[in-house]
Amino acid sequence: MNFQSRLKEDPEVNLTSLIDVVLLLLVFFMVSTNFVRETEILLRLPQVDNVVELDTLVSTLEIVVTSEGDYLINGDLLLNNQKNTLRAAIEGLDIKVSEGPVSIKADADTKHQSVVTVMDVVGQLGFTEINISTAIIPGP
Repeated sequence: MNFQSRLKEDPEVNLTSLIDVVLLLLVFFMVSTNFVRETEILLRLPQVDNVVELDTLVSTLEIVVTSEGDYLINGDLLLNNQKNTLRAAIEGLDIKVSEGPVSIKADADTKHQSVVTVMDVVGQLGFTEINISTAIIPGP
């Protein structure tokens, strides 16, 4: 019997086929991926044609809505917060629609319905330029 020792060879791993499969998967996922585009809001910002001094910009009609829902028109408190009273008070000022924007100032704690009522009355009277701001306004 011939018992000769053989030289043991180290096992060999061929990585070529594994690399090919990984590269094919990489290409497949790159090609089949959809990139989701988030929804966008188109916003048209106002443009300034000429520079005007801030002192010359005077709002002809200023309506303040307090947190209790009371209305002040140009600083004068109305008797009640009814829609008809508000409309009559604005009509009594003899302000033309073309004289300038209406400024609505509402307290941060004001109910939304009170502001919507003012916007509704002003819109029915024909005013199209409405400025709305929120501030803490002391009650009457």
